[in-house]
Amino acid sequence: MSLVTRCPACGTAFRAQSAQLSARGGSVRCGKCGTVFDGIAALVEEGADQLALEPSPQLGLFDPSRRAPAAARADDDSPLPPFMADPPDPRRRWIWASFCVLAIVAFAWQGLQRFHAELGAALPEMRLLLRAACDAAGCEPLLPRRPDLMSIDSSDLQADPRREGLIVLNAVIRNRARFAQDYPALELTLTDEGDRPVLRRVLAPRDYLETARAGAQIAEGVAPGSETALRVFLDAGRTRATGYRLYLFYPS
Repeated sequence: MSLVTRCPACGTAFRAQSAQLSARGGSVRCGKCGTVFDGIAALVEEGADQLALEPSPQLGLFDPSRRAPAAARADDDSPLPPFMADPPDPRRRWIWASFCVLAIVAFAWQGLQRFHAELGAALPEMRLLLRAACDAAGCEPLLPRRPDLMSIDSSDLQADPRREGLIVLNAVIRNRARFAQDYPALELTLTDEGDRPVLRRVLAPRDYLETARAGAQIAEGVAPGSETALRVFLDAGRTRATGYRLYLFYPS
């Protein structure tokens, strides 16, 4: 049975079958203005006045020749649905993919430069591979630096009786890690009777290691579970000190 329903928004009349109207409880969409309305409530009688009937509302949605004029469409600037949009340019995908690959390589290179020593300590079996990668990346290979696994086992500070103002520092540095570590820097602070600092010196590895073997020792680092004894002569001048503090650290 053919029925006639009218869109309440634009007044367009459509011929529809009863099966179409009952499919979704009478809810239909206008093929001209896109308004969703109750097709059963909007039924009209096909009387003496000749109605300009449009196709079924459902079919009108897919008929390009029956689009409403621009002035009658409320959402003219609304985006097209995905299946109607233009396909993306494949060249853009390649450009974005190239940028992503370059970004990943840059991050990996920076991470290798900054953390290759830590990675070598955490993954000893990868140490040779990391060293080769570091050489290829142009970064300087470094030994691990874990100050929490490096300690000063003993230390002693005495005045040298042969020369006024000359003091002698004796200390033992122990590496408690299961891997070789870089030699730390030492900070020596001389204090007075009130434990106030009167002189502070920072000693780099080359300052407290034997001069003849300093380069080789620094390259090899402190062996796992081993200790290094050091003896350093320092000129304190006329500084009057009664105590000292000694710390180890790794410069940032």
